[in-house]
Order: sequence, then C-alpha cells, then structure tokens
Amino acid sequence: MSYLDLAAERLEHQAKGSRLPWHGDPVGFARDCIDWPTGTGLADYQAGVLQDLVDHRREAVRSLHGAGKTTTSALGILWFAVTRDHAGIDWKAPITAGAWRQLSRYLWPELHLWARRLRWDVIGRGPFSERTELLQLSLSLRHGQAFAVASSDPGLIEGAHAESLLFVFDESKSITPDVFDAAEGALGGPGEVFVLACSTPGEPSGRFYEIHSRKAGLEDWHCRHITLAEVMAAGRLSETWAAQRARQWGEHSAIYQNRVLGEFAAADEDAVIPLAWVEAANERWAGWQGQEFGSVTHLGVDVARSGADKTVLALRHGDVVSELRRYTLSDTMQTTGYVAAVLRANPQARPVVDVIGIGAGVVDRLREQGFKQTVAFNASERSTRKDRSGELEFLNARSAAWWSLREALDPAYGPVLALPPEDDLIGDLTAPHYSVTSSGRLQVESKDDIRKRLGRSTDCGDAVVQACFGQTVGQGAMFMEYWRGEKDRQDVVKAAAVHQRVEDKPVPKPWCKHRWQKWPNGECCVLCGGWRAPEQNQTGAPLGVS
Repeated sequence: MSYLDLAAERLEHQAKGSRLPWHGDPVGFARDCIDWPTGTGLADYQAGVLQDLVDHRREAVRSLHGAGKTTTSALGILWFAVTRDHAGIDWKAPITAGAWRQLSRYLWPELHLWARRLRWDVIGRGPFSERTELLQLSLSLRHGQAFAVASSDPGLIEGAHAESLLFVFDESKSITPDVFDAAEGALGGPGEVFVLACSTPGEPSGRFYEIHSRKAGLEDWHCRHITLAEVMAAGRLSETWAAQRARQWGEHSAIYQNRVLGEFAAADEDAVIPLAWVEAANERWAGWQGQEFGSVTHLGVDVARSGADKTVLALRHGDVVSELRRYTLSDTMQTTGYVAAVLRANPQARPVVDVIGIGAGVVDRLREQGFKQTVAFNASERSTRKDRSGELEFLNARSAAWWSLREALDPAYGPVLALPPEDDLIGDLTAPHYSVTSSGRLQVESKDDIRKRLGRSTDCGDAVVQACFGQTVGQGAMFMEYWRGEKDRQDVVKAAAVHQRVEDKPVPKPWCKHRWQKWPNGECCVLCGGWRAPEQNQTGAPLGVS
C-alpha cells in the first residue's frame, strides 16, 4: 500500500464518526450553510417540514400550489447527503415522483440551484464536481449516492440498502401504492431511514390520500397540511392571487380546493370533464416538449361576444393542442385576419368558428377569402350524434362537442390528446356541469349559465372543444363518428374502402390501448386510427368494437 493510500485511509478513519453540527438539524443546515439572497430564507412551514422529517422519520406533506415544496425537498436531500457523507456513513437517497418530468425538469434542477448556493467554507469541503459528483440526475459522493428513480420501477426502491436512507416521493398523489410498499422493507430495518412524501392533493384516492386520512396501518406517518394562510403569511402568495383564483375556478371547484387550499377533492359528480383527466392531458403535453408538432390540422375559434370576453384561437396539431392565442376587443375584421394568418401558414388546417353572434361575420369573410373549409359551429343547433355507448343523445351541438372532448380524455380508452397546462384552460374545461333532460338527452351547461355561476366565460375551453370536435383522436374517431349516425352506412362503406389494402392505411400507434372497429377490409382502432389485417367478414357494415 502506498504512502498516499495510507494517508487517505487514515483521514477516512479520522472522519469516521465525526459529525457536522447539523447532522440532526436540517433547519440549521439550511440557515447556516446556504447563501440566501438578501431578505429571503426558509418559511416557517418549510422549517417545520424539515424538522418533522427528523423527529418523525415518515413525513407526508400536502400543500397548495406555489408553496415551495420542491425547494424543501431539494434542501432536505442536500442536508442528508452532505452530513452523512462527512460522517463516513454508507448512505443512499432514492428520489422518485409521479412523473419523470417532475424529476428531470423540476426537482433535480432545483437541487442544482441550491447546491450552487452552498457555503463550502462553512461546510468544510470543496464544491461538488459537476464532472464526477453532481450530475444531471444524481449526486455521487465518497460514501453514498442520491439518484432519480422512475416510479414505474418499484424494484429499484425495494433494492435500496444502506446504513442511512432517505426516500423522497415528489408529487406523491400520482405514485402508486406498490412504490410506497417497496420502501417498507427498509423502513422496518435497523438502520436510519427517512421518508419525505410531498404533493399538491388531488382526488381522494391513492396511498398519499390514505396516509392523510389516517387509514388503519398508516398511523406511523406524520402528516402536515401547509395552508393558504401560512403561505400568505410567509409572503409567498398574495391574497389577491387567491381571490382571483376563486373567481376564475370557483371556490367549490376541485381545482381550487387542490391548488389553492391544499385539500383533497374530487370533481363534481356532474362535471363534464374531471380535473384528473385534464391534468393527465397536461402530462402528455409536457411529454411532447422538444418535439416537432407539425402543421396545424384544426383551429378552434371562440369569438368574443362582449367586452369582458376574449377571442381565443386554439391551434391543434393532430393529437396535440399546442397553444392558445387570446385577443381582446377585436372586431370582425381583426378576428378574421388572425384566423386567416394561421390558415395561410397551414393551408390544410380546418377552422371551426363559433358562428353565434358576430362569429357569423367571421365565417362569411373567411369563406369570401377562399377558405372554403371553414366550419360554422352553432352551439344551439340540434345534433344527431350519440355518445360512445350509442345510447345517449344530445340536446344540442354544444353538448355533443363537450362530451366528445370528455370521451377523448377518458382514461379508460387510452387517451392521446395533449393539452397545454394553462390555468385558464384547466379552469374552463373543468367548469361545465351536465344533466339529462326529461326527454333523455344529455345537456351540457350553457355558456351564459356558466357566466352567471362563475362570473366569467369559458372562452379558452370552448376554443379547444371546437378544435377537437369532429375528429377527436385520429382517423378511427372519424369512422366511429360516421357509424353513430352522422352518415348512413353506405357512406361508411365507401369511406372505409378508399384504400382496399391494410398496408395502405395508417399503422397502429405502439402506445395505444387499441379498441378495434371491424370492417370488411380490416380493423380500425377507434383510438389511434391505426389499421390491422381483416378478419373473415363478408358484410358491408361495421361489426362492433373489440
């Protein structure tokens, strides 16, 4: 053994058992070892979370949006890694979240941010090396490692063993019970184990909800609810912001309860589109970032009817609504110009324009300019459509259009539609209620009734509904639409026979949970529009869905 090896071993043995002053004090670590910008520091509730983690070992935190949960988790990870490594303790910190992007785009970048603010002169070591220690999704020190783990792989959680462990479950509402259960083996072992589970609440279901509702067998978790009052007292959010969200979403809506009050809440039973379905579409949208959307295929245009309303254009590229463009105080000619500019750049796009009121002038002018593909959407006109089951009819076109979007987002059918995570849109899509009339027709709450109830109009939501109406999820939806009665069966056979060979038709998407519609010359997936080889079938009508 060389002299240098002996010296390194001697230093390691000297360090073994020596502890930094903050070994059991994450609050003190954050106070003393972080170079805080002037006038900032830990909020009282953030300090409370970190102290509870040490005192109770299992800490579950539900909080409203914008309270700094990710910052709290990042500081907790840095405290654990630095203090355990200095003491020569074998340590690990598996870090997971309900979605991988929560790790790659939020938690780990936040950890990098605070690592750059560590006071190394106080800690007594050099900065992390960005070549060998602090990498994009891991922190590897001499005695241990913090690393990102996909929540879809509980085996990696279960396989974590060390003298000291810290499990971090970010956005825990979306983490399945088997991931929580995978950590239980370590929690019952002889070593030092901490678990920090943080999330904005969602629907009252899942393990994170069960922990906060004190379900039998989960009483060993310590639960903390960060309230709106605490966050406002810390100056992180304003009373004006909270009041505006109440006006935007409604105080009794699930999104307000979840994101502003930090409470578990489900969508109203009579809500057309549940909040969880919209949030899942937001996750799919985030997964598209960095990829090309392609040309605009559909354009939903909700034309403002009063000074308080906005004209909104929803740009859809196949399965993705890329953006919403909002315009205030626009007259007919200005609105026509905004739409025409999109259509000139995307000649194949189909605009669906709200024709009621001044929207009629927009439709007429677009057609005069040669955009003959313009569709006039009259929300009050009668519809012959039926729902996915083929049983429910609709009172009017508005009801049919909103229900069509609901079906496109239904998680039971492998939805692919991706929607931008904008607060206005989320609030709009979760606002309308529905009822069934005495004649058995399904009726979605009118725009005027929503305005009376909430004090605002659902302009963004209506634009997206129009952009997705008619051909919601690929080619398969078009055939289902025909089959349900928009065209007679002879037209359906003609449409399906455009390409006689399956090889000439769109291939099934690999991510789709297919539901097959049988045709004489093949089977079409009603979800992604893909085709597969035909079965023996001599009839001229669809045989049903499998």
